[in-house]
Amino acid sequence: MTLGELIEALGGTLAQGSPDFVVRGVNSSALAGPSELVFAEDEASALEALASQAGAVVLRTAATETLEQFPHKQVVQAPQPRLWFARAAKLLKPAPPAAGIHPSALIGADVEFGECVTVCAGAVIGQGASIGARTRIEVGAVIGENVRIGNDCRIYPRAILYPGTNMGNRVIVHAGAVLGADGFGYVRDPDSGAYTQFPQQGTLFIEDDVEIGANSTIDRGALAETRIRRGTKIDNLVHIGHNCDIGEDVILVMGTGISGSSTVGKGAVLAGQVGIGDHAHVGPGVILGGQAGVLSGKTVTNEGLRPGTVLWGTPARPLTQVLREIAILGRLAKRGGKGPAKDKE
Repeated sequence: MTLGELIEALGGTLAQGSPDFVVRGVNSSALAGPSELVFAEDEASALEALASQAGAVVLRTAATETLEQFPHKQVVQAPQPRLWFARAAKLLKPAPPAAGIHPSALIGADVEFGECVTVCAGAVIGQGASIGARTRIEVGAVIGENVRIGNDCRIYPRAILYPGTNMGNRVIVHAGAVLGADGFGYVRDPDSGAYTQFPQQGTLFIEDDVEIGANSTIDRGALAETRIRRGTKIDNLVHIGHNCDIGEDVILVMGTGISGSSTVGKGAVLAGQVGIGDHAHVGPGVILGGQAGVLSGKTVTNEGLRPGTVLWGTPARPLTQVLREIAILGRLAKRGGKGPAKDKE
């Protein structure tokens, strides 16, 4: 694509150079070549980017005298260079062309395909499933009976979608993810101690523009539904239990576990290895730092806190409070750390 085409699609202004310059990819300032694009968000990184081998740079602002030092560099100005760069990268790396249905794929009866669908070698699609236009099912993926997948989705190798899973448009499911498995729900017989599974016959809804990382697992509802709302991004090795409701534009980082019947509000961020108990509630915009915990049945919100406050520890509370507590405990330990008194002879 040319710089002019990228600017037309993404906005921004051409501060220097030609709109006909052809951009063939993106890279870092250290590795970029003459036909690649880099970005910079501050003055120091802008100088590094302009001095690199990259043919084009997107940055927030640059003084005229700075640009004059690099007269042959193509320069785009945008309010959010990192975001502009990321969106440009997607435009410069389009989806693979449609390849139809591979002869080794197993297709059940009454499966509905939209236009330009790709089903790769060894994939299995169960009876009555529906696959939307331009969706790509990669090698060895398994799509259960009556599963619904929207348009422009990509299901990577060996992902498994159980029956009862429904998916919107532009959803990405990475390798090894398992969606719609039975939740972990059992009823104990007090006399014998034996466990009987509580019915796990609900559904799983994945809304538009969700991305699910490799080897992550999301359980179906028990009697109702589990729902992952629009735009949420889920890292690798995340588990979401049955009957959960994950809000829009939530970030769930690697190792996070969310127990059944919990909710996470819009725009929340759960860092690595966060643990959420059952029937717990994380409010909109809450940021939980790595290994933070929310106990079962509890609610965590930003009420009374400044925006951007990070909560940490178990139970989760403001990081500044946790650090004060640690400092106080440290001082107490020093005062009492002389060891037991020895008997005098």
